[in-house]
Amino acid sequence: MFIDVIKSNGKPYLRLVNSIRVANAAGKKVSQKKVVLNIGPMDKFDDGYPDYIRRLRESFKAGNPLIDSLEPYCAKHTSPERYSFNFQEGDPACVGHPKIFSHLLFERIIEELGILNFFSTYKGFTKIQYDIYGFAKLMIFGRILNPASKLATVRQNDDYYSPILDADHNPDNIYDTLTFIADNHDKILRRMNTNLVRKAARSPEVIYYDVTNFYFDIENPDDDEIAEDGEVLTKGMRKMGVSKEERRQPIVQMGLFVDDTGIPIAVEPFPGNTLDHLTFKKALSKSIDNLDFSRFILIGDRGICNYPNILHILDTGNGYILAKSLLKSKTHEMEWVYSDDDYIQDSPDFKYKSRITKRNAVDENGKTREITEKVVAYWSRKFAEKSLADNRSFLDFLNKLMESPANFRITATQARSLRKFMGNDLLNKSTGEVSQASDWRAFIDEKKVAEYIKSLGYYQIITSELTMDSKEVIDKYHGLSQIENQFRLMKGDLNTRPIFVRNPNHIRAHLLICMIALVVLRIIQNRIVSSGLVPSAAQKNVSWSMGLSGERVQKALNKWQVERLPSDFYKFMNTDDPDLKLILDAFGIFIPFKLFRRADLKKIKSNIDIFM
Repeated sequence: MFIDVIKSNGKPYLRLVNSIRVANAAGKKVSQKKVVLNIGPMDKFDDGYPDYIRRLRESFKAGNPLIDSLEPYCAKHTSPERYSFNFQEGDPACVGHPKIFSHLLFERIIEELGILNFFSTYKGFTKIQYDIYGFAKLMIFGRILNPASKLATVRQNDDYYSPILDADHNPDNIYDTLTFIADNHDKILRRMNTNLVRKAARSPEVIYYDVTNFYFDIENPDDDEIAEDGEVLTKGMRKMGVSKEERRQPIVQMGLFVDDTGIPIAVEPFPGNTLDHLTFKKALSKSIDNLDFSRFILIGDRGICNYPNILHILDTGNGYILAKSLLKSKTHEMEWVYSDDDYIQDSPDFKYKSRITKRNAVDENGKTREITEKVVAYWSRKFAEKSLADNRSFLDFLNKLMESPANFRITATQARSLRKFMGNDLLNKSTGEVSQASDWRAFIDEKKVAEYIKSLGYYQIITSELTMDSKEVIDKYHGLSQIENQFRLMKGDLNTRPIFVRNPNHIRAHLLICMIALVVLRIIQNRIVSSGLVPSAAQKNVSWSMGLSGERVQKALNKWQVERLPSDFYKFMNTDDPDLKLILDAFGIFIPFKLFRRADLKKIKSNIDIFM
């Protein structure tokens, strides 16, 4: 017997049928369906989870039907399989060795991203002898489940249900794989993005860009390679710069593009002393301009806001929404923002206004061009209070310093923070430093301090979207938190830093591996959200903002294990764990309460659909 689906009045209708052999008019035996039970319209039973029909059939076959009316037929015609094992003291089989099974889900995802096909094809071109795809998978899987050093990741090979690499592999080939990935960095990104456009219908209306950095556990930065005539041939990658985590160690800068679903598009590394705005055009030209996207709006923070960057965005037929530093604006622009005129009081805690302006901008070739843009200014009490709270200790220190400078010893970190408040007419341009603490009062420009305090709570955004509603401009800009969430995932759950590889190519490959791991994680999180299995009220909770937090996805998938039993049977572990069950249900992975044969395990992977 099996479950059949027919159309009744244009809607799917379920019935339980038996296949019988009957003679036709010519006397020939043919197969015919005999209805055993009319179950009813499918929409009466559909639980809303993916692949309902497949799961219903599997549950009926396993003797635990999703529809109660089918249970008597299971009892009558299906005898539950019984298992019997004999263990003897001293038998090694008494010791369990559960293996990770969740990597099969990861494999299906990266297959759909085209990574399997890419590595297989290019391995053939290059005649590489080692398992380059296996090493790449180990790095991706390990980064998601158990981040570790490169050689420690190779040692995780036997942690998986089916080892990724053969037993005779050479661990050092992982570094050769990093070189291959770096050499093919742009091609791998293009292959992934092409498949996301084709299979997941990716066509972002907005793209977010931001820059972060990652530190190294080393003391000294890399030297530049300099020719005899003084020309810099190659810049060192690990450089001293402004660390986002305030560490006094060499860093590497990383620019990241993310689409409007929070899935990364491209990643590009830069030397640690590269200013944010200098990363943008190179990263955009290299990673985004050649992708098959329709017009999008680029959203970025103040760090990348300059007009050569803006003109490049416009020249490629796209738009922009960028924050612009208020304190670096012209005096008349600041006065307009601070003036109460024309503000729309949305609430006692929020007001905004906008205007259309024309300005002359110089492009990357030094040519002056006129552009028209919309300027949106807003004030938020919440933003003002947060800014004051974040800066309270520094502002208190600043006031005390101005009152009695001789009582303070200025650290290098404090000196860097204070430079924006120095009067330019007294600053030593050659060193940027002062010799005695008592001199600091002369350097502090009280007008600049007052201007800084006045600016807290105000924000200025510029955009090419002249007809877009001002509130929508503000809302779209706030979506930049999407990319900040991804930085937190990379630095936290994926342990992207500290970076231990030192070769610039290997650093580049390491960051790409971390980005691919992040793409896989985000696809899983988005599938949970789109499945509708997470109540909408729970979405407002931080831990559920992505369906499940990265940490909970990581812990749940580490629990998805399988243990081999005697007679080549396999037992799943923890599939009743709430977070793991949520992930499995989101992908329509049905694990009945039974023991499995190896062939059954293979079917689980082949039945996983990644993009609905």
